[in-house]
Amino acid sequence: MRILVPVDGSDSSLAAVRFVIAKLAPADAALELHLLNVQSPLPSAASSFIDSGVVRDYHQEEGVKDLAAARKLLDGAGVAYTSHTAVGDPADSIVTYADQRQCDAIVMGTRGLGRVGGLLLGSVATKVLHLTKVPVTLAK
Repeated sequence: MRILVPVDGSDSSLAAVRFVIAKLAPADAALELHLLNVQSPLPSAASSFIDSGVVRDYHQEEGVKDLAAARKLLDGAGVAYTSHTAVGDPADSIVTYADQRQCDAIVMGTRGLGRVGGLLLGSVATKVLHLTKVPVTLAK
């Protein structure tokens, strides 16, 4: 089974990683786990003054920071994974990644580090639920 876990460094996204470690990894030796961190693009006014290589490096460095805690949990549990950083709208990027990698499911937290969240579910989780064609498991 191919699972996508979006990670933003929040406690909620780490709950999704812990769910995968506790519930999915032991049940599926062939589990293919993908971690995805999505960075918000810089405003176009700012990025027009900054070299594209510098912007790319910045997003990559921030992605590594946001993925660090999830990677530590998975490494400690001995669960194999691949990680990737994307830049764009979080929900759109998550759904696109899941489609491109033919993921069987998405496991994600209910609330992330975004500036504005929904009342019951985070706005990214809600949007992913509406956009994706694959099953989504929300972890609290």
